[in-house]
Amino acid sequence: MNKELLGFISLFIALFIGALYYTNLIQSPIVSVLNFIKISYNDATSYIEQTIDKHIFQTRQIETLQENVLQYEKNHFVMHQMAKEIQDLYRENNSLFKLNPDVALVRSISYSKMGDFNKVWLEFDDFNNSKIYGLVYKEMVAGIVVSHKNKPLALLNRDIKSSYSVTIGEQNAPGIAHGNNTENLLVKFIPSWVTIDVGDEVMTSGLDGIFFKGVKVGKVLSISSSQGYQSAIIEPYYKAMNPNYFHAIMRVR
Repeated sequence: MNKELLGFISLFIALFIGALYYTNLIQSPIVSVLNFIKISYNDATSYIEQTIDKHIFQTRQIETLQENVLQYEKNHFVMHQMAKEIQDLYRENNSLFKLNPDVALVRSISYSKMGDFNKVWLEFDDFNNSKIYGLVYKEMVAGIVVSHKNKPLALLNRDIKSSYSVTIGEQNAPGIAHGNNTENLLVKFIPSWVTIDVGDEVMTSGLDGIFFKGVKVGKVLSISSSQGYQSAIIEPYYKAMNPNYFHAIMRVR
């Protein structure tokens, strides 16, 4: 490239820049386009920032509300147990006993065996492998927790080894509930001299050290008698197939 051509190009660039700087006819549309681009960019970045802030706020708010709901369920469940105990204490002339019930939130991990939906491994802090824990889902009995290979295993209601003490109806007929590997539960060893009826509500007795008193189990569907005892088929309230969370009863009193 010769010096004359280089000089001509330099002069052209200088004149073009000068025209842009001093000539409104050329400058105005270019500035307008640049301003539009800047405004659009600022609007876009502001919108993105606001959206991110809003999303973060909503996420935190949802997490807070979820924590509050879980804490509410725990507190409500403990208060339900204490109310039952207090009612009994009033019946005993306001006897003074110390009550310290406790529950803990536990999380499902996986089924222990493919095809068996009644056994679930749990994530369970402070698990004591020498204890049996009551397992509750939204104030309904879901099953029990036992130690298997020193790990917490949930035996849900329908499992035949899921067993706990219950009472039936207004007369509080005692019995032992357990799973039957079917849709319904079975309550056995109900004294024959206590009247129970179809439709009676079944609740935990609180006498086995596993559950609080008065946790809902289900309703009586049918009754039979054999060898001096009554048995009852129970339609359980808990029917969830794959809940993520339960409450485990750490301490009854």
